[in-house]
Amino acid sequence: MNESESDLCRALHLDGETGAQRTLTVALDMERQMLTGAALDWPLGDIREVPDQAQKDLLILRLADDPVQRLILTDRRFAPRIPNLNKRATVTRRGPLLKWALAALASVALIVFVLVPVMADQLARFIPPEGERALGQVTLEQIRGAMDETGIAPVAFCEARAGRQALQEIQSRLEAVTDLPTGLSVYVLDHPMVNAFALPGGHVVFFRGLIDEAEHPEEIAAVFAHEIGHVVSRDPTRNALRSAGSIGVLGLLFGDFAGGAVVLFLAERLIDAQYSQGAEAGADLFAHETLRRAGIAPSALGDMFGRLRSKGGDAPAILAHFLSHPALGDRIEAAEAATPEGFVPTPLLTDDAWAALKSVCDQKRLQ
Repeated sequence: MNESESDLCRALHLDGETGAQRTLTVALDMERQMLTGAALDWPLGDIREVPDQAQKDLLILRLADDPVQRLILTDRRFAPRIPNLNKRATVTRRGPLLKWALAALASVALIVFVLVPVMADQLARFIPPEGERALGQVTLEQIRGAMDETGIAPVAFCEARAGRQALQEIQSRLEAVTDLPTGLSVYVLDHPMVNAFALPGGHVVFFRGLIDEAEHPEEIAAVFAHEIGHVVSRDPTRNALRSAGSIGVLGLLFGDFAGGAVVLFLAERLIDAQYSQGAEAGADLFAHETLRRAGIAPSALGDMFGRLRSKGGDAPAILAHFLSHPALGDRIEAAEAATPEGFVPTPLLTDDAWAALKSVCDQKRLQ
């Protein structure tokens, strides 16, 4: 066969086995549909291009069924005459790939749902109190920013003096009968969400929507006692570590989660804290005992749960981490049963103090 000069090209051949390189002249044999050279015959239909990551002036070729062998041509004039140059190789062995994919998913699930929680529980024991408080403070600021709907400033704290004093009265009543591992820092956020939650380091956060929804101060005290129960058990710290660990694992797999996605995800996880059944039951029992010792009927916790559950279809964001629990009815009954027969509660707030607490955010909204 006599090839014209246009049918010849200088090339570098890498066999993929020895690391040796040899220079040769290759030719297009269109009659046989082959790319040929010294001791080289490649069917044109089996040739695929490997992208040139450098100057993109070379034509780098491989065989569809050979992942390592390479033929590097000094120019690209053969490219239009190779029919399947950019065709994706057909996957013929799907079984092993499927097995590896399932194994990878199982490994991720094991890490996220088993190893991360276990490590978080262990790590929580070694975080010093000052570190835990700093974690809670930073997370609170992230939550305030993430929940802002104006894009101008974080969600404001409610600081009307009389209302804060009324809330402090409730806090002092509960603290007097509780052996706390750390001091409490209590906040009210000017947001309509009907919610309250605890953060690492003794931070307890109420939303205006919860205070608006409460019918008497004992209901606020009951929710307060429940959140203190989470603080005492360090549930928020473990939950934060688990969330952060899960984000880290998923970030390694799917890309960098640094930035707004982390803030929004972590804020949502901590606001809508899905504690385990054991943690929720433990916080309920702690609240029952604390309320009794403080002269407050534990049934107030059941009252709050029951009324909010009955309004769950109408309220926009209704105490998610309370009402999502499947055994809520049992928890309401347990709160009622925890109130001894003939229990005589001690008054908690005066009517004026209760009115002030209900208006704790009014001053901020009027500014």
